[in-house]
Amino acid sequence: MSSERLIYLPLGGAGEIGMNAYVYGYGAPEQERLIVVDLGVTFPDMDGSPGVDLILPDIAWLAERRDRIEGVFITHAHEDHVGAVAHTYEQLGAPIFARPFTANIARRKMGEHGHPDEAVTVVSAWPEQVQAGPFKVGFLPMSHSIPESAALVIDTPDGRVIHSGDFKLDETPLVGEPFDPDLWADVSKDGVKALICDSTNIFSPHPGRSEATLGPEIEKLVRAHDAGVVVATTFASNVARVKTLAEAGERAGRSIVLLGRAMRRMIEASVETGVLKDFPPTVSPEDARNIPRENLMLLVTGSQGERRAASAQLANGKYMGLELKEGDLFLFSSKTIPGNERGVIRIMNQLSEKGVDVVDDTSGLYHVSGHANRPDLERLQDIVNPQVVVPMHGEHRHLREHVKLTEARGRTGVLAVNGMMIDLSGNAPRVVEYVETGRTYLDGSVQIGALDGVVRDRIRMALNGHVTVTLILDEEDEPLGEPWCETTGLSDMGRSKAALVDVLEADLGQFLGRADAKTLREDDKLEEALRRIVRKTAQDEIGKKPEVTVVISRMQ
Repeated sequence: MSSERLIYLPLGGAGEIGMNAYVYGYGAPEQERLIVVDLGVTFPDMDGSPGVDLILPDIAWLAERRDRIEGVFITHAHEDHVGAVAHTYEQLGAPIFARPFTANIARRKMGEHGHPDEAVTVVSAWPEQVQAGPFKVGFLPMSHSIPESAALVIDTPDGRVIHSGDFKLDETPLVGEPFDPDLWADVSKDGVKALICDSTNIFSPHPGRSEATLGPEIEKLVRAHDAGVVVATTFASNVARVKTLAEAGERAGRSIVLLGRAMRRMIEASVETGVLKDFPPTVSPEDARNIPRENLMLLVTGSQGERRAASAQLANGKYMGLELKEGDLFLFSSKTIPGNERGVIRIMNQLSEKGVDVVDDTSGLYHVSGHANRPDLERLQDIVNPQVVVPMHGEHRHLREHVKLTEARGRTGVLAVNGMMIDLSGNAPRVVEYVETGRTYLDGSVQIGALDGVVRDRIRMALNGHVTVTLILDEEDEPLGEPWCETTGLSDMGRSKAALVDVLEADLGQFLGRADAKTLREDDKLEEALRRIVRKTAQDEIGKKPEVTVVISRMQ
């Protein structure tokens, strides 16, 4: 029996949707040479991560083994797959490989952090392969909702593995390569040990629809609205959809305006790399102010309710001199990602208050998913015919259902969540180790760990408010004057109908008047006693136990 093994380890994206980071290794245990597939981010929310800018996978396990990493391979340019490359580059130091469009986006991110363009290597589509230690890796074209998506064909000494990336089986995607079943069959004909596969739409029972089906319906909607401005929002990275929307507007006699940095950046990258051709001409927001409203179509960012995106700005008031009015039309050509519903509904209601007609995708006419539905997953399994299927890119319920589907079709399914190391060697995959995984928060310009307490303290302050107590003691350890309090995020008045600060200071003063010399000499005991009194008094007065900071100054 060989002493070497083939391992698969998800550090993000398995048991959640977003923050994808997957590791493959080959070699003797704890000596494996490693490759990383995708380094993505997920986005914060005010409930669980207030004030945080981005959430990254915890790569501590990888960073400790950086001398064994052969390369990072990025399947496509969505933020949940490429968004962390620049933030993690210093810790990992490994070369990054991607197809031209994805490399363009990755290099922009790297440049923003002062990293060199040369760190990102452009790779052509299959059959080109990159030698990375014991691995040979090729980018196999696959349709998705962003140009130049690819599955990875990973050849190892223990057999061929295919990592699907995000995909749909679209043979008419409009932008990017169509799904080619013959190419996939050819790549799989000599046997595939494992298919590591997207699970996002495992619960969707009908075959996925093509991007090409949307154009006529969108054009019909735009033509029917002959009064004010037409606005449409979608994922900026869905270049095919942006083009479909722009062409519908152009055919309806409207001038096209792109609003939002991400929208412009994606179209620029698509044109630069040659994946987007014949995009309708656009006009600047400044020029748009001089065009009759019934001749304008705005394509804007913010389909997920992002507060700073163009959609939210238009809903709040003006954006770059443009304003929506009664009788305008606003189309959400997108699906709301679970968790974003409140933000999207808020914008819809703000638009409605302005008299804007809002159209979403409840009819199914104006959006198609970029992920494979259940029948598509079955079809891909039958084409590839892998020995083992390991679901990824999904919440736990998605992964579990995907395993059930796999086993119902007579194949071995393996449920692997973040931190679960799977040995794929031989014919019986098994869990061989559990790696501690978590999240790293980008908070302003610094990265903090989930266990550092920063976010936890911020949540506590948001829920319970904060009190700062300041006390000055003289050379004899006697209070010099009364302690004073400052409150943040708390009611000014309590049950006793007196100012909360006055009640707190009175109770603290009474305690200090009774405190013995030993308590007054020991800062730790004194701090704890003052903190306990503030929390108890606040609970009695306003029903809250705030976070408390005690500052003790001693005169020398």
